[in-house]
Amino acid sequence: MQKLLIVGCGDVARRTLPHLLGHYRIYALLRDPAQCSAWRIPGVRPILADLDHAASLKRIQGLADVVLHFAPPPERGPKDTRMGKFLAALLRGKKRPQRMVYISTSGVYGDCFGAHIDETRTLRPTTARAKRRVDAEQQLRRFGQRQGVCVSILRAPGIYAADRLPLERLKRGLSTLCADDDVFTNHIHADDLARLTCAALRYGRANRCYNASDNSAMKMGEYFDLVAERFGLPLAPRITRVEAQTALSPMQLSFMSESRRLNNHRIKQELRVRLRYPQVADGINAAYHAVRHNDPHERKDG
Repeated sequence: MQKLLIVGCGDVARRTLPHLLGHYRIYALLRDPAQCSAWRIPGVRPILADLDHAASLKRIQGLADVVLHFAPPPERGPKDTRMGKFLAALLRGKKRPQRMVYISTSGVYGDCFGAHIDETRTLRPTTARAKRRVDAEQQLRRFGQRQGVCVSILRAPGIYAADRLPLERLKRGLSTLCADDDVFTNHIHADDLARLTCAALRYGRANRCYNASDNSAMKMGEYFDLVAERFGLPLAPRITRVEAQTALSPMQLSFMSESRRLNNHRIKQELRVRLRYPQVADGINAAYHAVRHNDPHERKDG
């Protein structure tokens, strides 16, 4: 049985786990010892290590046949130094992984002014976060080419689920841009991203990128209105971009400064995925019913 290493053990990794159990001997790279027991329950073997400390990564050298990399870059700096340390540890092992899947972000494209784009679009990241993601992608692709490792990259847009909706922000009076200033945004349900990760593990092509997005194409304000209307909350107040400069935080403004519509043909044709939630409305409706019926697998607020 192949050994599979999960790096970055957050929400999407946990949603991916049920699809992997029984098919791989699974290891999870964890920084917090308190998380070990929860991962051991389904039969995962925890490995305590920290991507910011190269010496702690010795135990992964030569370990994995397959790597699923969900971990984000560091919060500062122009490079993804965590990825650099991780790949260096793999290089010190006696064998290399055969396949790696990395979850990146659609932010690597930068502002496309609302255009429909596919994976051949030139990368023009504008935020520091997106620039670090581009650096991570480049490191991985070089590693794959030089070491003969099949590297597949999923560029994910806004990830949502029942427990990842802006319900509390809407209750607090979240503001969004007026229609004339609004931007196109893209989404993927966390469960669908987990399924896409497994599909890339099986069908992903070497050194290939995929827009991991659903079929919807809506503006950000429309998304907030959809959530508010379904959950019976007040609509988000609309403000101009000029007003937003003083009303919103730099982080919020950064999400409202880029507009693009992702073409997702590759995930359908090459990864052979049929999305469970092809439209944002499908996922929001499912979230509403999960909350209403107190589904124990879904939390109520995001």
